[in-house]
Amino acid sequence: MKLADLTQRAGEWLRGAGPMHDVVISSRARLARNLASQPFLSRCNATQQREIAERLRDEILAAGIAKNVFYVNVAAAGALDRELLVERHLVSRQHAEADHPRGVAISGSETVAIMINEEDHLRIQVLRSGLRLTEAAEEITQIDDRLEQSVEYAFHSKYGYLTACPTNVGTGLRVSVMLHLPALKMTGEIQKVFRAARDMRLAIRGLYGEGTEASGDFFQISNQTTLGKTEQQIVDEFFGQTMPHFIEYERRAREGLMKSQKAAVEDKIHRALSLLRAARLMSSDETMHLLSLVRLGVNLGRLPEIDLRIVNELFLLSQPAHLQRVCGHEMNDQQRAEARAEFIRRRLLQDN
Repeated sequence: MKLADLTQRAGEWLRGAGPMHDVVISSRARLARNLASQPFLSRCNATQQREIAERLRDEILAAGIAKNVFYVNVAAAGALDRELLVERHLVSRQHAEADHPRGVAISGSETVAIMINEEDHLRIQVLRSGLRLTEAAEEITQIDDRLEQSVEYAFHSKYGYLTACPTNVGTGLRVSVMLHLPALKMTGEIQKVFRAARDMRLAIRGLYGEGTEASGDFFQISNQTTLGKTEQQIVDEFFGQTMPHFIEYERRAREGLMKSQKAAVEDKIHRALSLLRAARLMSSDETMHLLSLVRLGVNLGRLPEIDLRIVNELFLLSQPAHLQRVCGHEMNDQQRAEARAEFIRRRLLQDN
């Protein structure tokens, strides 16, 4: 399998299934790890960075962590392919834009991605569709244990796993969910989410993580610290105590809108679908906004003829790097807007 194969479909984590999938797009578990025998990446010289990248690449590929694992040398990849990896949530933007030896190992289903030489020597990530944090955490523990059989991690008896960023010291575990919150945005109650997140000491970010906007009404919510709790405590609190509140906020907002503004909401939904089916030019931002309304319509039962999985795929496949890969050549903004509109029209037509 190779990187070009990914543009033909969305990953398993984006298939629009799993518990609470009307609100929860995906769940993610991520571990930060460093080799005991090497300095943190910021203190490594070029030779050490290359040695770490090569050694960990070989260890990961030999460990049998998942099916159909393939490796991408991010340092050697072109700008378009690096952006494609970011759009698919397989690497961070920081990882894509760095200038040192680095790579990523990806499972065939894209549920597992392991970044080498990001902020830490290893960033292990497991994704699942819907609210399936427990499954993601269980798999990432298995992967971590398998890798630790052949590599020694930097570990302190008191502080736990040692990481480049102090907020990751301890378990090194971050859990997060990608939420679709159009009703809270529409009612202006999204600030409740921000306040609740701050009160619960959670981080809330946009579609592509730290420093990004909430495009398409997508928000990532994650724990901020990993010290002083076990992996199981982090997962249990996030899954059992934190997430139900945010899901309930959004569902109540949807119910309220359909009671008080039913005609207006349905008008927005159907206008969005009509535009997507008819427009000849479409920017990324407009596409995300319209698809968000259509996704809301599908989950409210107002668009029974539309497949939720197709909508989820369009969120991804209409992004700039994906669009250019699908079309087979690089394009400027105007050309992408025209190609995007045509691609969406054709895809929605196939869905009927």
